[in-house]
Amino acid sequence: MKQCIENPNELKWDEFWAYELKQKEDRGKDWDKAAAGFHKRAKKDDYHDLLFSKLILDENDSVLDLGCGEGSITLPLAKKVKKVTGVDSSTKMLELLNQRAQEEDFDNIETILKPLEDITYEEVGPHDVVLASRSLNGIIPIKETLDTINKIANKYVFITLFGPENWKIEGNFNEYIGKENKHFPGHDYLFNILFNMGIYANVERLDIKAYREYDTIEEAMDNGKFRLDLLNDEEKDKLKEYLKKILTKNPETGKLYNKKDKADWILIWWKKD
Repeated sequence: MKQCIENPNELKWDEFWAYELKQKEDRGKDWDKAAAGFHKRAKKDDYHDLLFSKLILDENDSVLDLGCGEGSITLPLAKKVKKVTGVDSSTKMLELLNQRAQEEDFDNIETILKPLEDITYEEVGPHDVVLASRSLNGIIPIKETLDTINKIANKYVFITLFGPENWKIEGNFNEYIGKENKHFPGHDYLFNILFNMGIYANVERLDIKAYREYDTIEEAMDNGKFRLDLLNDEEKDKLKEYLKKILTKNPETGKLYNKKDKADWILIWWKKD
């Protein structure tokens, strides 16, 4: 994909973003199927604490949580603000969220079943803060979605995206089996899309310290990152072989780990004028 330009600011970064995503056959995921084990996996690192340390919230705020999933961010948010609206495209995820909210007696959470790229200002209305936590990486109409998000937010927008080291172990496995690595578009794409929209965002890397740990090789295979549904039997055997090579058992805990196997997230945020 080439463009002849004279001014770098004329680059259509949203088109580059869409092009990169369309090359990734594994960009989509069955979130209904993943819902049951997602909460357990999501709480295994310090992402949540780091994210909340960066959010600027007031107890009277309303927050739109895009890609809320089963509520690992939504429920803690609801303890800090007046109201949270969670949006997700997965029926199962929202069922889990609403069940957990009911069990914990939350009365300030509303949910909307809809793909994030289909939300409109007219439907959800204004919110003080919009949070898109780990949910925009696979959105193809990214410029239109960002425009809607910016319109909805009265005070702040916070977005987290994959960092450059997020898929290190998985990328090394693809090389191990001779499979081409096709990456999600980087956070720099989104920063430049925002810049071209006249939004001058802040960018910082969340310093995730905790690496992933597993009880068994099978758990490491089924951690949600290797997309077993896209691997044939031979590739699954090679994945098991690969993990046996790279994972080490911690003598104190008995768990398997690799220090390079940890999340990498970039926070992009801006304050509304």
